[in-house]
Amino acid sequence: MISLKNAGFSYGSRAILKDVDQELAAGSFHFLTGPSGAGKTTLLKMCYLSLMPDSGTLEVLGQDVTKLSREQITQMRRRIGVVHQDCQFLNHLTIRQNIALPLLVAGKNIEDNMDNLEDLLSWVDMAHRADAYPEEISGGERQRLALARAVIMDPDMIVADEPTGNVDWEMGQRLLTLLVELNKMGKTILLATHDLNLIRSIKGRVPASVLRLKAGQLSLAGAQL
Repeated sequence: MISLKNAGFSYGSRAILKDVDQELAAGSFHFLTGPSGAGKTTLLKMCYLSLMPDSGTLEVLGQDVTKLSREQITQMRRRIGVVHQDCQFLNHLTIRQNIALPLLVAGKNIEDNMDNLEDLLSWVDMAHRADAYPEEISGGERQRLALARAVIMDPDMIVADEPTGNVDWEMGQRLLTLLVELNKMGKTILLATHDLNLIRSIKGRVPASVLRLKAGQLSLAGAQL
């Protein structure tokens, strides 16, 4: 799905990522860990094509994205769903409308995708809140809304940045279960987290690896879970 070769990124004179070599196979599950300031968010942004490496190469689905046009990159981004820790929604739109927003941006007809939209609302257990507004729902519901919005376009990969950081253990497990289900459907998952207990809880559910980022260097942290 993604191949980074000697990839680096700097903000001015400060090197954030250095010679990152990593391949994420299609259908694989990965946790990304590391101390604050290690470059996790920068690496995630590269993986969902918000940033490009300033050294080395980044390939997505076999294509060197540094050589693609802006329009081609926009099309490629639609194959990658993103869940941010700090979920941003349009407060004047309902839950259903917020989830459907990527369809509108892509020029798709909402009516043609209504069955899929309703199924998705049920999958994240939000059907009963479909007509509520973002300011009316809890933190856990917001994270499930963010996940539903990320997968409405049926992406090949989900990149999640600390999606369980602001919810309790039970809700964190519910979110992890949804990501596991997506992985079993063939989606590649890259999940950044500081929660070691969350990482341990996946054992026996799906094969997963733990990637550790420290001082801009990426390494495999121990055996596969």
